[in-house]
Amino acid sequence: MKSARRVIPILDALIGTTMAEYKHIVRILNTDLDGSKKTVDALRKLHGVSFMYANAVCYLAKVDRYKKAGDLSDAEIQKLEQTVKNPSGMPSWMFNRRKDYETGKDVHLLVTDLDLTKDNDIKRLKKIKSYRGIRHIHGQPTRGQRTKSNFRKNKGKHKR
Repeated sequence: MKSARRVIPILDALIGTTMAEYKHIVRILNTDLDGSKKTVDALRKLHGVSFMYANAVCYLAKVDRYKKAGDLSDAEIQKLEQTVKNPSGMPSWMFNRRKDYETGKDVHLLVTDLDLTKDNDIKRLKKIKSYRGIRHIHGQPTRGQRTKSNFRKNKGKHKR
């Protein structure tokens, strides 16, 4: 027991943080992120955040991207969350929804907004009966792939 008490302050001195400050789970945008990973890798667990977007967010928030997510202070977590939500100063080609159908603006959607928007787009295509909408209705590929040998799940087993 005595040796364990002596080792923990030494480890704290080497790591640079105390055990009380380290967070095993960091919460950003209602998503639990692993505190043992680098900040960039942890941000990629958010739905809608890619490698490039995570790097840009860390750069704009002025947070070290190689720092462990569990070692981030509360102020740094708040800066990251605000930058992920409102990416001002980021180039528009990095957004995942450019020229939105309703507003015409370039936006970056995250987590549930991304899923809802995708579903609404598919419903709109089905409603106006566009070619892509009809392909969605029939469960066929929408981007011009060949269907003779692939996408056989809808056709059943080959009969001889």
